[in-house]
Amino acid sequence: MRGSEFSDMRAFVAIVEEGNFSRAAARLRISPSTLSQTIRQFEERIGAQLLIRTTRSMSVTEAGQRLFDRFRPALLEMEAALGEVRKLQGAVSGTVRMVLPRLALASLIEPHMGAFAQAYPDIHLELGINDAVIDIVGDGFDIGITLGELLEKDMIAVKMGPDLRQLAVASPDYLARCGTPQSPADLLTHNCINWRKPGSNKIYNWEFFDDGRWFNVAVNGTLTVSHRDTALQAAAQGAGIAFAYWSSQWMQPLIDAGKLVPLLEDYSPDFPGWYLYYARQHQTPAAVRAVIDFFRAANK
Repeated sequence: MRGSEFSDMRAFVAIVEEGNFSRAAARLRISPSTLSQTIRQFEERIGAQLLIRTTRSMSVTEAGQRLFDRFRPALLEMEAALGEVRKLQGAVSGTVRMVLPRLALASLIEPHMGAFAQAYPDIHLELGINDAVIDIVGDGFDIGITLGELLEKDMIAVKMGPDLRQLAVASPDYLARCGTPQSPADLLTHNCINWRKPGSNKIYNWEFFDDGRWFNVAVNGTLTVSHRDTALQAAAQGAGIAFAYWSSQWMQPLIDAGKLVPLLEDYSPDFPGWYLYYARQHQTPAAVRAVIDFFRAANK
């Protein structure tokens, strides 16, 4: 069906339902003369008279009644479907899928989940925990959170929370047994706890800053993990030196308790941290926009 035919059928149904050209024209927000011309041209195209019009009355022909009886239910169904789409776009309800690393979840989302649930009881928020870099569109997510350096250029991104810092840490017991490294190069003689990003075969090289530039150190050790909170727990037990983000959730409590000691702090400046990102769309669904705005405001 062409677009003009749908409009003509919709106009015809309005006339039959209202029983009057003037009332149907007012409902369609067009003039009675325009509506009359529309129906006349429609009848000519389909080769059948649908309405009998006189100066005083209007009636429906047999062909018109059959067309009305068949088309009206379909029109109602189409209008209901369009209404549901408009409601989904305008109402703060529906399902929103977000994917993010474990530390971003602990730092940016978990402290505010109760407040979000109270503010938006009709939004179903689905959180996917994944430390790997993924394609949020291809994997069916609406929103992602990742480090600024890992953002794809075609995504819309907003800063979340403060800058981050990575630190090497070890237990007092380990340092008493093995000594304290004074420079990143000294790590090559220590038992370091390596980290491999989930879904990757590559071991992460520790990153430090000195003399105006960033550089990497490929450390060695007897333990490799896929989550940095595990590395911190192992380091606190004297298994070696770990390298992880400074966080109030995982690292700071262990340092405050005297179980870990920060190392090489002069080589570990702050850097841009977490960003919430999402794909460009002609119109962002209301529920997705609500999630973005809520957690962005909560982490300012």
